[in-house]
Amino acid sequence: MWKKGLVVVAVVLAVLVGLFLSFEDRIVRRIVFQQALASIQADNLEGMDNGLHVVLCGSGSPLPDPTRAGPCALVIAGEQVLMVDVGSGSMRNLGPMGIPPGRVDALLLTHFHSDHIDGIGELMLQRWAGGSHSTPLPVIAPAGVTPIVEGFNQAYRTDIGYRIAHHGEAVVPPSGAGASARPFALPPAEGRVVLQQEGLTVTAFPVDHAPVEPSVGYRFDYQGRSAVISGDTKASDVVRRHAQGVDLLVHEALASNLVGILTEAAEVAGETELATITRDILDYHTSPVEAARIAAQAEVGHLLYTHIVPQLPVVLLERQFLKGVDAVFEGPVTVGEDGLWVSMPADSTAIDIEQLLRW
Repeated sequence: MWKKGLVVVAVVLAVLVGLFLSFEDRIVRRIVFQQALASIQADNLEGMDNGLHVVLCGSGSPLPDPTRAGPCALVIAGEQVLMVDVGSGSMRNLGPMGIPPGRVDALLLTHFHSDHIDGIGELMLQRWAGGSHSTPLPVIAPAGVTPIVEGFNQAYRTDIGYRIAHHGEAVVPPSGAGASARPFALPPAEGRVVLQQEGLTVTAFPVDHAPVEPSVGYRFDYQGRSAVISGDTKASDVVRRHAQGVDLLVHEALASNLVGILTEAAEVAGETELATITRDILDYHTSPVEAARIAAQAEVGHLLYTHIVPQLPVVLLERQFLKGVDAVFEGPVTVGEDGLWVSMPADSTAIDIEQLLRW
């Protein structure tokens, strides 16, 4: 009897396989079409509640990390979408997060280290082609940004010509290609407003990332909510002052205890140059405990770590990264990941966190 049952099952399976093969093209086409339609229509910025929002499009550093793109954050205030730094790989995260590149209004740079600017070309191209913009991408940054922007424009000039010739000026207006530098003088310690529009105020302030100069952080104020992005810096009292009472402090963090292990490994492997680099980076970054102390002194609502050094591939390492943090800061702490969305509704104290990337 059981043999007859197996024969019946085999026949049914053969029929099903035959039906699938007969309709394979239709099935595959339908699946691909639905996925493409969902991707094209995805826009998490539509119908979003008022208030201030910060999204990590990249939470990594120059160290290779398969789970994190280079440094990048989006600050969303009403219809305004600002990007702070644009590290390698960060632009590739926007699509899966449901954020059209064409919606980016401007790029703000904290400093000119390569890992913070190497995505400029991809941003200015995708924003232009994806939004049919008639004006270039504004790049707001300290003085010194102009030759950097000019360099990217020069590097992409040939490609821009190809795309105009191929798609036509109505789709990719020539006037919107590339980027436009908007430099500002290095602000004093008390800060300087570098952008103010539609209820949003952006204040730049200097940070200590020597020998990298200029280097700044930014504070964002909108509808009674506030956030500070530190940029790359050693522990700084200037950051504490500008973060005083903010809802969200997005602070870079380097765990010296873990980086020290990398140095030891490099020395054992005979990689003396790498060992020198891992020792050198300790003196111009902030440890998780130091950032937590700043958050406590400034009485911030939530501390979010970004520019994570080193990689944290397992939970055990994340615990080591946070070792000692709870002893100095009693508030909520989050280790940043690509795709993390922090929402601060207008005229409220609520802070909601959601993960947009699901792999």
